[in-house]
Amino acid sequence: MHPLVEALQQPLFTILGTPVSWTEVLGFGSGALCVWLVARQHIANWPTGIANNVFFILLFTQSGLYADAGLQVVFIALAAYGWWTWARGGGPTTDRLPVRRTTRVEWYALTAAGAAGLLGLTLLLSRATDSTVPFWDALTTVLSLMATYGQCRKRVESWWLWIAADIVYIPLYAYKGLYLTSILYVGFMALCVVGLRGWRRDLRTVKVATA
Repeated sequence: MHPLVEALQQPLFTILGTPVSWTEVLGFGSGALCVWLVARQHIANWPTGIANNVFFILLFTQSGLYADAGLQVVFIALAAYGWWTWARGGGPTTDRLPVRRTTRVEWYALTAAGAAGLLGLTLLLSRATDSTVPFWDALTTVLSLMATYGQCRKRVESWWLWIAADIVYIPLYAYKGLYLTSILYVGFMALCVVGLRGWRRDLRTVKVATA
């Protein structure tokens, strides 16, 4: 193991008798900052999110949450796409990508892909890993991917998908002894509500401007 990785996994303090590593603390801080930046529609959320993904790869691999660890790799690729999309803006008349609603076709595609992904990941985790929570690990993975797609495209409903994922994440991480991360996701859910309200407000502004 690389000395830096080993150092990051060393306990910093304990919560309820469970050691909390530097990895979890740094994941906590970068994750909270990332969600706040998304809610503010600041493009810096993408590089911040990539840093958060790296910390969580280490944390989730150590905790046996293999789907969530693999999910972080996908998040890094999606973050690069989202960064590029937001940087391009909304076209020749504006440098800011506008907030939109998810189309019916997108919902059909997301639902079909999500159902297939949930089934496939649950079977994979059940048969190929020692995961003790294959269904729940797969469910959070699928919901997070769907939400990230919406975030990349600035679809307002992406916040509802994040909220649904957080409702599962909070008890899942507590069950795995990741109490600080569980608390972080309570904060994530609160920030998601703030983000949802802000994006819906922007959506109404866009509608008025185009009416």
